[in-house]
Parts: sequence; C-alpha cells; structure tokens
Amino acid sequence: MTTYKKLSEQVHELSNAQRSDTFVRMFRDAVRDGKFEAAYLPERFTLPKQFTRRGSDETYQRDTKEMLFEVTPKFEKWFDETNRELAAARKGGAIKPSVEAIEAGLVDFKQMAAETRQKMQASYEKGQALGKSRAKGKRK
Repeated sequence: MTTYKKLSEQVHELSNAQRSDTFVRMFRDAVRDGKFEAAYLPERFTLPKQFTRRGSDETYQRDTKEMLFEVTPKFEKWFDETNRELAAARKGGAIKPSVEAIEAGLVDFKQMAAETRQKMQASYEKGQALGKSRAKGKRK
C-alpha cells in the first residue's frame, strides 16, 4: 500500500525548524529534478520558521503551497540526508569574534592577535610613508 504525506507534516519532522524555508526549497528542487513524485494541493500552510524584519525585533511567518507526496524508501533516504545537512551549523559567514567564541575555541585568539599586529604594522608604515612624502614636498 502506498502512503502519502503532506509537506506540512514532513516540515515538522525537521531537526531545525528555522531551516524549514530552505527545506521546502530543496524539496521542490528534488521534485522538479524527478527524485520523487509530489503534487500541489489547493491549500497553504505556515512555515514554522520565525523570520525577523531588518532593523527591528519584530518577527513574522510565511505561508507556502501545500504539497502531497508519496513516502518511498528513496524519499526517506533523501529526507535523512537533507535533514542532517540542515541540522548542521549554517555554512554562511565566519564566526564573529567575541569573548564567548574565543573561550569556546571557535575563534583562534593567536591568529586574531597576529592579524591585528599585521594591520597595526601596515597602518604604522603607511603613516610613516605619508609623513616622509609630505616632508619631501615642503622643502622645495
């Protein structure tokens, strides 16, 4: 017997609900690429992700089209891999240096100190060069 499931039900099984928008996009891409079968339903559902508006603490949620899909071993395998990928730390930007990040070992303090020293040295040399070039110009 074939079992069918709604996309909204599957979204609630994600380890990280804040990645539900990315999951829905990946799900649609997989359907488009023919990895598994799914069909649109005439209803909509609200994603569990809390979106924040820039420049304010206000949050909002988004709706998306409901889909019905067939639960197959191929889908289960795809979902497990995708869920694991989305549960992992986000790939985006570098970790912002903070006392907590340094203490937790997420940021290398010695490397930060070396970069700071290089920046300070470059800035100092630039200032020295600028001073010398101005001094030469005034003697005319």
